Amino acid sequence: MERGRALLKALGFRERDVAQVSGKRFPDGAQYRVEIPSVEGPRVLEAVLEACRRYDVRIDRVSQGSGIMLLTDQEIREMAAIGREAGIEVSLFVGPRGPFDIGAQPLTLAGKNIGWRVEGCDQLAYALEDVFRACDLGIRSVLVADEGVLWLIDQAKKRGELPENLVVKVSVLMGACNPVSIALMEKIGAGTFNVPTDLTLPRLSAIRQAVEMPLDIYVEAPDDFGGFVRHYEIPEIVRVASPVYIKFGLRNAPNIYPSGSHLEETAIRLAVERVRRAKLGLDVIARFAPELVRSAPGAKDLGIPV
Repeated sequence: MERGRALLKALGFRERDVAQVSGKRFPDGAQYRVEIPSVEGPRVLEAVLEACRRYDVRIDRVSQGSGIMLLTDQEIREMAAIGREAGIEVSLFVGPRGPFDIGAQPLTLAGKNIGWRVEGCDQLAYALEDVFRACDLGIRSVLVADEGVLWLIDQAKKRGELPENLVVKVSVLMGACNPVSIALMEKIGAGTFNVPTDLTLPRLSAIRQAVEMPLDIYVEAPDDFGGFVRHYEIPEIVRVASPVYIKFGLRNAPNIYPSGSHLEETAIRLAVERVRRAKLGLDVIARFAPELVRSAPGAKDLGIPV
């Protein structure tokens, strides 16, 4: 093993997976923020914020999974307005993706390695149009699961065709799960990265050593991502992986992607329970690690809509 470990060390990576406290922070000096995923439209976002008031939970970001293409202009404007008023980031998924198209391989057992990547030049163009449209309507954070789309968005930002302050959040569906692969994502434009849900503390620590960007970490994962409930690990996750968005999915819940009005009531009920789960997770921090530093509301580097 020595030659491989020596090469990793020579290239600036950690030789072994060892959990170490992270000294890295958000620009405001904080260690963690809170994200609620699967907020699929304006009514769901309103329900999330109402649940936050009920449970006395403060959040920093919400994310959506069905795709920009499945929201009307009015719905995007509403989400942007609600997010702007609340001072939170609203991150919308770029679509379409492989399984939305007529190709069969992404839907097969062996072909699922394609995940939610974009297929062909047409889908690349469609994806960029999704991003342009969302930004025109006030959104300042998008969610991607394809390396090519990630690079193209970064190029568009550098060319002045997209806002410089656009946050590009990489989905857990990207699948990169080691320090070298994730460092490559940062180099081509990732602003935050959602790591796989089953990484140990030492593996999270090794990734943190390799990148500067915030990591997004499910502390409760949906069933189709393993269904792990890691609430008691939250303080250690924050310590070794900061800066980190702790992300509250929901176990024992249906997959509602792509969502729409036909599933709105279900989406609302699931989102409200995610906020309740966030209350449980934040109580763990308050009980066992109150010294951990959280961002104040409306941090400047959040992708708050305009």
